[in-house]
Amino acid sequence: MKIHEYQAKEIFGKFGMPIPKGETVASPDEARNIAVRYEKPVMVKAQVHVGGRGKAGGIKFCKEPDDAFFAAQEVLGMDIKGLIVKKVLVTEAVDIKHEAYVGIILDRATKKNVFMVSPAGGIDIEQVAAETPEKIMKYAVDPLMGLRQFEALKLARFVYPDIKIARKAAVILIKLYNSFIHSDASLAEINPLVLDTDDNLIALDAKVNLDDNGLFKHPDIEEYRDLDAEDPAEMEAKRNDLSFVKLEGNIGCCVNGAGLAMATMDLVKYFGGQPANFLDIGGSSSPEKVIAAMRIILDDPNVGVILFNIFGGITRCDDVANGIVAAVEKLNPRVPIVVRLTGTNEEKGKEILQGLNFPATTSMDEVVKMAISEVTPVA
Repeated sequence: MKIHEYQAKEIFGKFGMPIPKGETVASPDEARNIAVRYEKPVMVKAQVHVGGRGKAGGIKFCKEPDDAFFAAQEVLGMDIKGLIVKKVLVTEAVDIKHEAYVGIILDRATKKNVFMVSPAGGIDIEQVAAETPEKIMKYAVDPLMGLRQFEALKLARFVYPDIKIARKAAVILIKLYNSFIHSDASLAEINPLVLDTDDNLIALDAKVNLDDNGLFKHPDIEEYRDLDAEDPAEMEAKRNDLSFVKLEGNIGCCVNGAGLAMATMDLVKYFGGQPANFLDIGGSSSPEKVIAAMRIILDDPNVGVILFNIFGGITRCDDVANGIVAAVEKLNPRVPIVVRLTGTNEEKGKEILQGLNFPATTSMDEVVKMAISEVTPVA
């Protein structure tokens, strides 16, 4: 789950990280009132779940309160990469002496949390990695020991040669690690971590992505979810206990089991097709879940065929077949449907589908080829 900058800063603040004072507003008048109250220059920052806000004109420096009014007026309602700005963060401006990057991410290759730090902050870390990789230091943290003080200082010294500043930075790195672990995040970064003209370190920006699987432990963080920024299809899938990710292809996939779903998408690609989604109906085979899954797939106008790939174990093929029949009667799909049924009650499932004249096979290769033959592959 992605959250906004102001929400990430709330998490950082709970762990004692230095953040500038700021408030979110939804109107130009509120932005001006905050600037008046702060009695100093402010930044007006668009709150959307995408990067590149500054390049899009969504971050503005405001010297006077009236500047904050006009900046908020311009930014609110702005379209940034397909997302409409509905809130802005009005935050104190900082006199910047130096900008650094610090972040931590779950690295599935090493199965560890990996710190990345760089003295080249304020720009995308991907750009730094591509153009000046020597300016990035990576460090995998032992999951049992956590980030120890000497490790944090080693990372900080890579960014700040001045030992006094490095010691301050090391404290922030430990707090960043603790916030990452205790909020069940998959990514946490400060870009930039700024050194101001008084040699204070401040987390000027904040980004946190959270692992959905850990949200049950954090009801306060669950409230951060911005439904306006979520994909409606993914939210519908979540409500129906389905695992769904939208892709760019035209072959809608409905599969039971995450591994089989991944293998199905791989096979579609192998034979020259393009999957439109990842959709796992899980171990349950209730007709209601099949109806919900088909409705989600059909909401994608790019879908030209629906491919069911069912391996019956706990999931019974006849239950899925009944779900397909019920879904067809209820939704009247505009696209052809191809089905593979194998395993528990497969013969009964095939009998149910015969009445709809749907091709049903036990071969995974065959059903994928059937699906591809129904559509023109997306380039």
